[in-house]
Amino acid sequence: MSELPTGWAVANLQTLSGTGGLVSDGDWIESKDQDPNGQVRLIQLADIGDGFFRNRSARFVTEVTARRLRCTFLKKGDLLIARMPDPLGRACIFPGLGREAITSVDILIWRVQGGNIDTNWVMYSINSPNIRQIIAGKASGSTRQRIASSRLKLLELPVPPLVEQRRIVGKVEGLTAKSARAREELSRIGALAARFKEKLLEKAFSGNLTAEWRTANNLPAAKEVKLGEVATDFSYGSASKSLPYGTVPVLRMGNIQNGILDWSSLVYTSDKNEIERYALRKGDVLFNRTNSPALVGKTALYQDERPAIYAGYLIRVICQPRLDPLYLTHCLNSPLGRKYCWRVKSDGVSQSNINASKLKAFFFPLPELLEQREIVLRIESAFAKIDQVLAEAKCALALTNRLDQAILAKAVKGGLVPQDPGDEPASVLLERIADERIETRSQKPSGPNGEVRDNLISTQKARKLYESAGSMEKTRNDVSNDHLTGLLKEEGNMPPEKLWRQSGMSIDEFYKQLRFEMKAKSIRESVSSELEAA
Repeated sequence: MSELPTGWAVANLQTLSGTGGLVSDGDWIESKDQDPNGQVRLIQLADIGDGFFRNRSARFVTEVTARRLRCTFLKKGDLLIARMPDPLGRACIFPGLGREAITSVDILIWRVQGGNIDTNWVMYSINSPNIRQIIAGKASGSTRQRIASSRLKLLELPVPPLVEQRRIVGKVEGLTAKSARAREELSRIGALAARFKEKLLEKAFSGNLTAEWRTANNLPAAKEVKLGEVATDFSYGSASKSLPYGTVPVLRMGNIQNGILDWSSLVYTSDKNEIERYALRKGDVLFNRTNSPALVGKTALYQDERPAIYAGYLIRVICQPRLDPLYLTHCLNSPLGRKYCWRVKSDGVSQSNINASKLKAFFFPLPELLEQREIVLRIESAFAKIDQVLAEAKCALALTNRLDQAILAKAVKGGLVPQDPGDEPASVLLERIADERIETRSQKPSGPNGEVRDNLISTQKARKLYESAGSMEKTRNDVSNDHLTGLLKEEGNMPPEKLWRQSGMSIDEFYKQLRFEMKAKSIRESVSSELEAA
């Protein structure tokens, strides 16, 4: 970890939980253990958001089952850390649900005891890109990544003084609240733009959009006509099976998106007869005759972007000279056209249909060709500006998400709020946690067979050592059975605290190893209270 700000320290999750805290996996709950009528909620990965509780799942067990399986019951304020994606290592605080709750095994529960650490600070640290990258580096698994709880417990976090933790949390919450409001407003722009476009089209085909322009140019009012009177063809497209490869694209209903042709997700044909029969020409209007009730009737204009034919769920309309193809396309996509499609569609089980005869009967206003083109010009110009605003809003929305990550990155480096020299240093905070843990151990009686007493390392001597325990990652699995004995033979007799420092182990693992080797009678306590190899 990079250089820390003044007054900060480093410790792992296990250490930071304090005496009486909890760092534990959730519970292994199989399908057979679950009961939809159970009283105890089973929290799952889907419920763990990136800094917030999602509350998405609906799995339960009975209280009898939860207690039989000796499950860990959650408390309001517990920190829940996802050991699987996505993203890996995301953390949120359990808000409490007004009922008992447990978690699945792939969620780590972190509960602080003693009030020495702010849980929100721990959450923000874990969710920062800095720590998230470290977590990713500790993960394993080829198909789906996972971080072992043993590694997550030893995850080292930067620790500011307690009062600074609270200042940082307040600052983060203030800044992220502003970005959340910005996201909310930006996310509304899409719906506002859609409504604006709809109102514009409604105004265009009621004659109001160009009323003044029409008067200034001495043009008559639009006449009501049926589409069949001013257009021809109305033919259905190819019913042949298309292929993922070929010489010419086959446009389908999915290629009509928001009034224009989308040239992604194409299928093809190489059949010369099909190509000759269904070849599209510039100005052909494509009407979607079969789709869901909400989408049937969507329309787009083919403008000779590339050679193509059209599939059977589309109807081709060829406009006569007095009907502008773009005018017709916008008219069919306007509230006027959509209402007509909704009224005349035939509904099946999941699909609706509008045949060619009904399409021919579409009744709509037809102004002079000059006014049609003016209407199209105004619509296209307004839509281009709206789409530009939408694109900018999309970019801004992406930036707000990156802003939150930048805030957390700055927070864990100490750059979000100024340090106060009067704050109690984090090293003292960690000493206090160590004192509490050691004092708890000193109250335990000595065990039989020469087991080491838990108060061998005095509180005063342990203080300067314990703050570094977070970085001692060796466990008993990493050392030999005579690891401590070997150190004593090499270095000679030494006090317990010095042996601990030499061992490179966490204090919990050190005590376990020392008990093991003393029980094996390879280490003993000398008259001077030092440890020596037997």
